[in-house]
Amino acid sequence: MREQENWNGERAMKPEQENLENLSRAILKEAEADVEQIQAEAKAKADAIRRRTQEQAEAVRKEILDRARQDSERLRSQVVSTAQLSARSAQLAHREKLLNSVFVAAGQKLSSVPQRADYGKIVAQLLREALVNLNAKEAEVRADSATQQLVKDKTADELSKELNAKISVGNPLEEGFGITVSASGGHLNFDNTLETRLNRLQNALRSSVYHVLMGEKL
Repeated sequence: MREQENWNGERAMKPEQENLENLSRAILKEAEADVEQIQAEAKAKADAIRRRTQEQAEAVRKEILDRARQDSERLRSQVVSTAQLSARSAQLAHREKLLNSVFVAAGQKLSSVPQRADYGKIVAQLLREALVNLNAKEAEVRADSATQQLVKDKTADELSKELNAKISVGNPLEEGFGITVSASGGHLNFDNTLETRLNRLQNALRSSVYHVLMGEKL
């Protein structure tokens, strides 16, 4: 009788044990599913982080390369500009040196101008120009010794009649060739010496002289 009860008891316990085992298996299965989901999510996050890191690294690499390329272009442009500027500066320096030598040579030849056959006409033009610029009806003329003689001999009288002006001859110039004219008691002055005229003409003539020196046609 007791054996029958034990057997029935074992039979009664068996379903409970099976239920526990089933429950355990279900829990384990659910846990495994959760673990797989967590692992999948972790992998997805890791993949996303890796992709984002790669994208950021690529962006940084591209930015560095672009900056390096821009810096290289800027440096190359600066080098070219510097070289061009240096070449231009050297060219201008050479041009100025050449032009200055021409004008210096021209200045050295001014002393021979009074010896020209047409110098009387040149003196008349110099004096006329000075008087017209001063708009003077009475003026004093100073000139180098050679020019002064021409003014005294003929030019002053002729221009006095032409311009209806009173012209007197002052002391000779201490330096230079040509004339200076003063009026209104010395308050108005016009320097028309050959040296001053050459200086006044230099800026206007520089370009033309340079073209001639370069063998170009004007």
